Amino acid sequence: MGRLCEKPLPPAVSRAVTGLYVRAYDVDLGDVAKISVPYPSFDAFFTRPLRAGARRLSDDAVVCPADGKLVDRGPVRADSRIVVKGRPYSVAELVGDEADAAALAGGTFAVVYLSPRDYHRVHSPVAGTMGKVHGISGDLYPVNSIGERHVPDLFVRNQRVAMFIDTPAFGRIAVVMVGAMIVGRISVTALPIPGTPLGIHRLSPAVPVARGDEIGMFHLGSTVVVLGGRGLAFSRAPGPVLYGESLLS
Repeated sequence: MGRLCEKPLPPAVSRAVTGLYVRAYDVDLGDVAKISVPYPSFDAFFTRPLRAGARRLSDDAVVCPADGKLVDRGPVRADSRIVVKGRPYSVAELVGDEADAAALAGGTFAVVYLSPRDYHRVHSPVAGTMGKVHGISGDLYPVNSIGERHVPDLFVRNQRVAMFIDTPAFGRIAVVMVGAMIVGRISVTALPIPGTPLGIHRLSPAVPVARGDEIGMFHLGSTVVVLGGRGLAFSRAPGPVLYGESLLS
């Protein structure tokens, strides 16, 4: 499906395909960067950028990394586990490393679900430096209500990419992009390749990022999990959210 989405489309076909998708999923194109020609592929449409100024960045120190729905947030327990919609998950499995998970114990997490109608680029929730990216192998179960009900340990079974951002104020922040059905490719802006190979990628020197900087994109959509260390608490109420809005209030 990914290869099909990346195939070049004749202009007339592109207009027909994207128009059908916009109507089927009620996609709002009002905030999208304008282009003078039809999208060259469906992937180009799906990963469409926003126009300049389309999102306001909160003054708070931690912002939402993506458009979508904040479906849950809460504490990272002392045993490095989180509970998402009543299901427990191991943070070590989620981020791919026991030591990284231990550094997040006593902190906080937030889960943002991206629907097919949403903007699918992901942005840094904090200012800091990104020094490590971990591509983690897994399945591609659907990340929706059906998958949540029927697939145990859904988030840690699916293919995913964990990005680690070190900050002066909050220590290490993890941003995990979780793949889903037909979402087999996740791009990381700091890596000079169109997808993220499996394994650990050390960035040397570490890449500086500001709040709101683009750090990745889904080629077809899914879910983002943000995890912060001890002393940080996400208090925003679940519900619709836009990237750049505060996770602290």
